[in-house]
Amino acid sequence: MSNPWRPDFPIFTHSVYLNSCSYGALSRRVEAAYEAYLENRHAKGADWIAWCEKNEIVRGQLAQLIGAEPAEIAVTTSASAALDSLVSALSPSGERNRIVISDFEFPTVGQIWHAQEGRGFEVVTARERDGIIPMSEYERLIDERTLIVSIAHVCYRNGAMNDVAAIARLAHERGALVLLDAYQALGAVPVDVRALGVDFLIGGVLKYLLSSAGVGLLYVRGELVPGLSPYATGWFAQADIHAMDMHHHREAPDARRFETGTPPIPNLFAAEAGLAQILEIGVETIHAHVRPLTARLKAGVKDLGGRLASPEDPARHGAMIAIRSSDDHGLVARLAARRIVTSCRDGNLRVSPHFYNTEEDIDALLAALADNRDLLA
Repeated sequence: MSNPWRPDFPIFTHSVYLNSCSYGALSRRVEAAYEAYLENRHAKGADWIAWCEKNEIVRGQLAQLIGAEPAEIAVTTSASAALDSLVSALSPSGERNRIVISDFEFPTVGQIWHAQEGRGFEVVTARERDGIIPMSEYERLIDERTLIVSIAHVCYRNGAMNDVAAIARLAHERGALVLLDAYQALGAVPVDVRALGVDFLIGGVLKYLLSSAGVGLLYVRGELVPGLSPYATGWFAQADIHAMDMHHHREAPDARRFETGTPPIPNLFAAEAGLAQILEIGVETIHAHVRPLTARLKAGVKDLGGRLASPEDPARHGAMIAIRSSDDHGLVARLAARRIVTSCRDGNLRVSPHFYNTEEDIDALLAALADNRDLLA
């Protein structure tokens, strides 16, 4: 199977890389961006005007990726930093002190929300059943006490995908705000904040966006920005970052007020390059390329007598497919010995093809799984 993008990723000269849900493969283009940063440092030492411009370029790319305006995007150092900044601007409002989360949350998201219990919030959890979060769980928990509903777009453990638009509609009907953790979706699943109807979105660029740890994002729906003043702040959150005024806090009029200190400059170089690749190819194109690969994988696993932890319906999972294992860490190690790179969580082998993967990659994995049936649950 010919793949025009694959030559840009050197790892495929020696390995089958199927671990984009953990960290995207490194492209020559992103590598060159890191080198450009180092050359810039050698040549100029400090280049703050250009570095601030780089931050704005990345802001614009992130906005384009999710169908937002640049003024609605805060460029952060991680999804955790994005959520921390947002929650510092939230407080219980009258009877609205409930935060609804689910069993699909990435640990740091659940931990941050639970940390708010000391501030007077009540945290309740929508429970997983048969690998999904039933809509009935959200119907049960979202009520007139709910301030915000936290939704994981794609579960990091089993790849299951929530019906975000339906949950958001329900939340808004009952007067609650909606935050979407899109980390496991961005770059692999089309995301449009307007169509989904979410108020906030967090994520980062190191997975399907091909880039680097150290860059995250926070989307805040424009109409909400004026009413939110985060206590977590810094000089890049100021209306004029060049004012250097230690005596006053004058927050930016847009979502930049959710930023804090000095941006992660080297990581921004990588983020710009990785995002450019994704935007040029198009997430719709990527999604269409990956769908047949995950279908081939699911069918092959069933033929081997294995069990999927992910939903079989392609509309209910993202690019990552989880396979039950009796020893997930052992299976990852055995595959690595055959130069097949995967990862695991919660007793599941995680396989996450991207646009650079081919049918041959899936077949190589299935052949290796056939030789290791003893570790399939």
